[in-house]
Amino acid sequence: MGGLTINRKRGDEFSSLSSGGRPKLHRSPDFHASKRPRRFPPMQQSPGRAVPSKSAVSRISRYPEATSELRREVHAPVRASKFGSSASVSGRISFGNEEYGGSDFMGNRLTSKYNRAKASALRALRYLTRETEVIDLGRRNLGRRKDENRAAGYAQESVVSELSNGDVGMETAEKMLDMLSLDPDDLEVLSKSAYQKLLEDARRRDAKLGNLDFEIKLHEEKRSLLQELRPPKKSDERVPIEPFIPLTDGEEAEVQRALSGNRRRVLVNHKNSGIQITGETLLCLRPGAWLNDEVINLYLELLKEREKRNPQKFLKCHFFNTFFYKKLTSGRSGYDYNAVRRWTTQRKLGYSLIDCDKIFVPIHQEIHWCLAIINKKDEKFQYLDSLGGRDSRVLRALARYIVDEVKEKSGKDIDVGLWEQEYVSDLPAQENGFDCGMFMIKYADFYSRGFGLCFNQDHMPYFRQRTAKEILRLRAD
Repeated sequence: MGGLTINRKRGDEFSSLSSGGRPKLHRSPDFHASKRPRRFPPMQQSPGRAVPSKSAVSRISRYPEATSELRREVHAPVRASKFGSSASVSGRISFGNEEYGGSDFMGNRLTSKYNRAKASALRALRYLTRETEVIDLGRRNLGRRKDENRAAGYAQESVVSELSNGDVGMETAEKMLDMLSLDPDDLEVLSKSAYQKLLEDARRRDAKLGNLDFEIKLHEEKRSLLQELRPPKKSDERVPIEPFIPLTDGEEAEVQRALSGNRRRVLVNHKNSGIQITGETLLCLRPGAWLNDEVINLYLELLKEREKRNPQKFLKCHFFNTFFYKKLTSGRSGYDYNAVRRWTTQRKLGYSLIDCDKIFVPIHQEIHWCLAIINKKDEKFQYLDSLGGRDSRVLRALARYIVDEVKEKSGKDIDVGLWEQEYVSDLPAQENGFDCGMFMIKYADFYSRGFGLCFNQDHMPYFRQRTAKEILRLRAD
C-alpha cells in the first residue's frame, strides 16, 4: 500500500504537469521522492484483452513520459568556508559586497597566490645566484656563502610546496611571502662586501702580475744575451742551379706518357744491377704515392754512375741498396756481419769501400724511409729522418759494421769510439705522410754533390718528375 500511495502521488504530480500547472519543486513540503525509484520494463498490452484498472500495467500507462527539460535537482554537501569567506546554500561566496562563484573563485585565488609566491622566490633565487658568483671570485668565505644560499634555497622550496598544498590561510601565505623578501639594507651590505673582496683580490693579483712581468723581462734579456753569444749560422752563399733545372716540355710529355701508358710494359732495364722498371713500378713517382724498392735502388745506382763519369765534381761515395741494413741486422743478436761480408768485395765494386768519403745506407722503418751515413771524411755517423725521428740502434750497428769491414778487407783495426753520432736536425722536413722516400734519396743526392740541403716540401712535385725523367733515361744529372 505504501508503494501504491507513492505512485499515486507521483501520478498526480505528472498529471498536474500535463494540465499546465507548475511542478512542485523539491523544496515544497508536499514533495516526496523515493530513494530508489522503481523501474518497470516496458510492457505491451495485447489487443482484445481486458486489463484491470487496478493492475500495475494500467497504472504505469497513465504516467506521462518524462521530458528532458525538467531534471531533478541534485543535492550535494557544501564545502566549508576558508580564508574568511562564507558560502551560501546556492554555492556563491561573498567577500564584502561582491559575490563570486565558489569553486572557480577559490581555485583562481589560490593559483594567483601560488604564482605570486613562486615569482618572488625565483627573483630572490636569481639574486642569490649572482651574489654567489661574485663571492666565488674572491675565493674567501666560499663555504659560508654556499651554506647561506643552500639554506635560502630550502626556504624557498618549503614556501612554494606549502603554498601548493592549498591548506594555508591568508595570513600564513603573507608571512611566507615576507620570508622571501630581502631587506634593501642587507642587499647594500652584501654588494659592498662583495666589492671589497673583489678589490682586495685584484690588488693581490696585480702584485703577482708585477712579479711575473719582472721574471718575463729577465728571461727575455737572458735569451737575447745567449743569442748574441751564439755564433751566427752559416748561410749558403749560393743556391746551386743543377739540382733545380726545370724540365722541358718534351721531357714532361715523356714522363706523362710513361705514367699513363701500359702498366705491364717494361720501360727500362738496368744491366749492371739487373733492375727492371715497368709502367706499374714507375707509378710510385706520381704525387701522393710511396716510393718502392726498385725505384730507390735504381736511382742510387744512377748516382754512383754519375760520380764515375765526373769524379772531380762529386764526392767518392758508396750507396747500399734498401736490403743491406735488413740483412745486416737479421741475426739472432740483431747483428750479422757474415750475411753481408761478400757484398763489398773489390771484384764486385771495383773499388775499396774503406776509401770512400761517405757511405749511404737506406733505412726502412716499417712504413717510413730514413737515411744513415757513415761519414769517414768528417768521422761521424749521421742519421737523417724527415720527420725528426731518432734510432740509436742504427748508428751502433753501422759503427760495428765499419770496424768489422776494415778488419776483414785490410786487416787493420779502426777506432770509432771518438766518432760523433749526429742526428741531423737542421734538415728539410716533410709535411705529409708519403714523401719520406723522396726526401731520403734527395738527402743522398745533395750530400753526394757536396751541397747543403737547400730544398723543402714545395720542391717534391718537381723532384718526382725529375727522378722519373732520370730513370727513363738511365742517367742522373
